[in-house]
Amino acid sequence: MLLQNKHGRATALLSASLLLSCGALGNNDEKVSACVNPFIGTGAVENSLSGNTYPGATTPFGLVQLSPDTKPNPEWGEPSGYNYNDSRIYGFSHTHLSGTGVADLFDVMLMPSAKTPEELVSAVEFSSAFSHERESARVGYYKVHLDDPNVTAELTATRRTGMHRYTYPAGVPNTLVVDLNHSRDKHSWNTGIFNAQVRVVDSCTVEGYRVISGWAKLRRVYFHAKLSRPIRSAVLMSDGKPYHEASVANGLNVKALLRFDGSGEPLLAKVAISAVSIANAAGNMAENPSWSFDAVAAQAAAEWERELSKIRIKGSPEQKEIFYTALYHAFIQPNTFSDSNGEYSTITYSTGKVNPGETHYTTFSLWDSYRATHPLYTILQPERSGDFVNSLLRQHDDYGYLPIWQLWGQENYCMIGNHAIPVVVDAVLKGIGNVDAARAYEAVKASSLRSHLNAPFDVWEKYGYMPENLQTQSVSLSLEVAYNDYCVAQLAKHLGKTADYEHFIRRSQFYRNLFNSETKFFWAKDDRGRWLAQFDPLTYGANGGYPFTEANAWQYLWYVPHDVAGLIALMGGAKAFEAKLDEFFTLKVENREKNGNASGFIGQYAHGNEPSHHVTYLYTYVGAPAKTQRYVTRVMNELYNTSSSGYSGNEDCGQMSSWYVFSSMGFYPVDPVSGEYVFGSPLLEEAVIALPDGKTFTVKAPKKSPDEIYVQSVTLNGRSYTQRYIRHEDVMNGGTLEFKMGKKPL
Repeated sequence: MLLQNKHGRATALLSASLLLSCGALGNNDEKVSACVNPFIGTGAVENSLSGNTYPGATTPFGLVQLSPDTKPNPEWGEPSGYNYNDSRIYGFSHTHLSGTGVADLFDVMLMPSAKTPEELVSAVEFSSAFSHERESARVGYYKVHLDDPNVTAELTATRRTGMHRYTYPAGVPNTLVVDLNHSRDKHSWNTGIFNAQVRVVDSCTVEGYRVISGWAKLRRVYFHAKLSRPIRSAVLMSDGKPYHEASVANGLNVKALLRFDGSGEPLLAKVAISAVSIANAAGNMAENPSWSFDAVAAQAAAEWERELSKIRIKGSPEQKEIFYTALYHAFIQPNTFSDSNGEYSTITYSTGKVNPGETHYTTFSLWDSYRATHPLYTILQPERSGDFVNSLLRQHDDYGYLPIWQLWGQENYCMIGNHAIPVVVDAVLKGIGNVDAARAYEAVKASSLRSHLNAPFDVWEKYGYMPENLQTQSVSLSLEVAYNDYCVAQLAKHLGKTADYEHFIRRSQFYRNLFNSETKFFWAKDDRGRWLAQFDPLTYGANGGYPFTEANAWQYLWYVPHDVAGLIALMGGAKAFEAKLDEFFTLKVENREKNGNASGFIGQYAHGNEPSHHVTYLYTYVGAPAKTQRYVTRVMNELYNTSSSGYSGNEDCGQMSSWYVFSSMGFYPVDPVSGEYVFGSPLLEEAVIALPDGKTFTVKAPKKSPDEIYVQSVTLNGRSYTQRYIRHEDVMNGGTLEFKMGKKPL
């Protein structure tokens, strides 16, 4: 069902056009990229949450995400820079985050104006009203009419460049603002610009840089811009002061106000960016040599079509719109960070260089993406997965441990645990090419022994848990570190390192030390082994000052993905475990303040936050797969839709989307490094996965009606299959997995 509010008309119109081009049945001639709706997740409807995504132009895993910003200083309400419920655009910046809970980037903002530079000198901002009726987007392309200057703005992108096309009305000044001051709210998270420069190099070239701090500390951003028409006049601004005859301006608040002669042709701007230098930004312009905006947009669309068609599905038009938009969001990041010459900015602010044919990446939201997004990459993006892992390993080489949450090449320490570990281990165990197993093991082991922020391993080894009075978020952290230790143990075992295996597999069982056998919940202890008082399983913890992280005791009760059998035993056996799951999915809380920023509730299950994502699949472990099938189907049908609030919480750099991609095909990686995908209930009639070696893996689930959600039987390559999961190697070997579906549980 398409949800709408007073701002919902454009989403409805776009969805309608998508449904016309995105048929119910898949075929090899269909353009699957036409099913993508970039407005899904861009803004909440009424009291729901969205996904904090953006609608602008980008390419698969590209450095540039060229998109409109609808706030002068985006923050918590619009961390991607765009909120569908807003009615003004402040400009078009070249870097954004997709689906995060914190705002950052928004680099090198351009905005057209129909006023002269002299008229704009005193302006605080340069925003314009817009309406969704005159706004559209598709893969690699965005268009909007700006009401105040009466200018049509169009955006497209290559991997490292953004391209703008501005169509001005006749008889008005053709002015373009280049704003290096635009950023997130400068009053939060110590955001501030340390220095910036804009320079008019010649009549058609502008370049510059800024050094800025925010969620990612001390970022350096360089740009090189080419313009299709000569600059007639320029006013450069520095800290509020105009310079009418200058060719360069430096300072903290730097802008360029550029005027061009009117023309019957649109004004085009090409902007290349780099984290290394202006010279490298200029070098990156080589990937966008022409002035054909339409050709660049077509190239971006072709790149998306190639990536998205790695899975071809059969389903309803609405299912296809949600599915391919989800796959699109999963393929937006990690982002290219190395320049066309291979150079990149290291975490120590030096310049590194990758080998020819390799790419260095950034934007690793690992607390989210290790669960399903990176496992999805190992199937659909195995070559890139090798580059992703090597990018993580380079941080270890320079910094001493693997990333926690890496942004613009820097560590921002967001969230807990070190979930680069399962990503690295999974890649080695699955034989992802171009990853050195010995180097990978050195990194995961060192990252599990060397104490650092929120990872006091000396405390972990001494107590066998994280005491809350010594380390906040102690229960969540203990459970997550236990899983990470299990991952290290698996790689140690794979490499024949018996002593290390025994050490880390012992640590992986430390989760038991915080299980309270009386309450049947995990709870916090102090360093004297005493349970903390005032235990309430419904009290929510945010990101510090409480034993749980973005969840409550109910939601973290199930976080033992590496030892579900052990958790079942702690609960008192299969029947008790199933009964506890039943209570979890039916227990409601009337006091919404207790829920914090959690969302997407089915009982205490909160799909909007990642700790719940695997829990629907746990029924299968105790012989109740029909309940898994019922709840997985309910999540897919109720908590995903085609509106601007199409996600039940932050999209989180592909994790919310990857859950849907896996689940709609009928399986999910409960333990991401196990190589096992646990069966759920396939929503789609068919999904054909194109594998790298030319093979295909086909999942079939023919249905006579949508309420056939219960699996009756499974066959693999025509033979009866009775396991509760499909293994990674079975998928990669190719073949056909077929589900027989019915209206009633088997």
